[in-house]
Amino acid sequence: MASGWVGVALVAGIFVAGALTLRGQESVPEEPLPSLAEPLPSSAEPLPSSTEPLSSSPTKPLPSSSMAQPLSLSSTADYTVGQNNVLPPPTGPLGALDAKNVTPGGEAVSSAEPRRFHYSLRLTVRGVYDDNIFISHTNRVSDYYFAIEPAITVGFGDIEGRGGNYLRLDYMPSIILFVDHSDEDAVEHLIRLEGQYRFSRLTLNLTQDVDILEGANLNSTLDTTGLLANVDVSARTRLNLYDTRLRANYELTGKLFLTGEFDAAIYDYPDFISSEIVSGGLYINYSWTPKVVIGIGGTFGYDSVDDPNPDQTFEQVNARINYQATGKLNLFASGGVEFRQFDGHRGGRTTPVFEAGAIYHPFDGSTVTLTAGRRMLNSGFFPDQDFATTYVTARIQQRLLQRVYLGLTAGYENADYFATARNVSATRDDDYFFIEPSIDVLITRFLSSGVYYLHREDSSSVDFFSFYDNQVGVRANLRF
Repeated sequence: MASGWVGVALVAGIFVAGALTLRGQESVPEEPLPSLAEPLPSSAEPLPSSTEPLSSSPTKPLPSSSMAQPLSLSSTADYTVGQNNVLPPPTGPLGALDAKNVTPGGEAVSSAEPRRFHYSLRLTVRGVYDDNIFISHTNRVSDYYFAIEPAITVGFGDIEGRGGNYLRLDYMPSIILFVDHSDEDAVEHLIRLEGQYRFSRLTLNLTQDVDILEGANLNSTLDTTGLLANVDVSARTRLNLYDTRLRANYELTGKLFLTGEFDAAIYDYPDFISSEIVSGGLYINYSWTPKVVIGIGGTFGYDSVDDPNPDQTFEQVNARINYQATGKLNLFASGGVEFRQFDGHRGGRTTPVFEAGAIYHPFDGSTVTLTAGRRMLNSGFFPDQDFATTYVTARIQQRLLQRVYLGLTAGYENADYFATARNVSATRDDDYFFIEPSIDVLITRFLSSGVYYLHREDSSSVDFFSFYDNQVGVRANLRF
């Protein structure tokens, strides 16, 4: 049976290689592909101008590595137009930055389209050599694998610009087939449903993410190459993520508006420690100038963790600012204090939290993004422990001659574990980083191919969790 799956992967690879050969002789129009990719990911709730359309491009939480989907590579979109969606990474259940009307290609979308129904089909095939498929310190095993990733997007309304009313569904199964370790073959399911409805003064945004993962990576519709490893567990495991986000913006005056937030996140580990988080918040925002929006407010939440771990409550007080410095530079920052309590087991914990992001387009075809933040997460591996994660991620993308795309993504995260119950020693401290250069070429309007190299490494105070990993991959992306 395993050899049959490998045969399917080889046939798919041969098919794509043949398409590359046949299409390679065709003339390529000197223009970028139309953007049907994901919106910019984000890291903290936006502060939109009350006079501009609101856009919803939330990200989902990461249970074990905070630097998530910043990462630019969207397997559901063409790599040649989807490699700069790196604005702030996910924040867990506490919000996302609004990348208002900006596509992954970095250009504003005018989507007052006459059509109400939209759809797109895509197929990505990758061949990868991985020298540590178990991200293990003591059991380094290398192998080749194939990834077959079809994707479909269907929707109504303004699904690209996200400025008007819309409803959009993205679904991508990711089929991973190993050459020598077929018992590690896996099928992952990545789903996102999002929508927006605008009334005269009220705008509602809803996003639902479902990620059914089976491996060592924290993949999403924005990245399946493995930029984000499951560092907390540091092993191949089953993890189901469910994240619901609801935002309501209500205009009080021409300059003053309210933002209401509701989040529900489930981290389901069949073999480890699961948790559920529900939170809500209210913020008041003021458009100080046409380029500056400031806000202040609070968030409260309840964190339910599998027994025997104590459940937790938390509150945050945050101030926010969004500064559209120029047409090419946008800055965002949110900072405050979190107060966390633990059911009957230990005293409370007070810690700073923050998120910041910047996106810069110095000239046509170039994008530079930077994100940073600090937040609290439950450990899925250690009983009675959480960890504070502080991260920074950067990406540079350059387009050359309208069809060559150079990319470089790098990130760093520190995870500092602390006890959630008395008489528990929490000494683990991890430093995780990754770097991924890539190059992709637009061969025809519908076909692109590329190569990438990924190095990721975790240095832990507990040697068992330390690892380093190198991957080299080739990929082809076909749009129907």
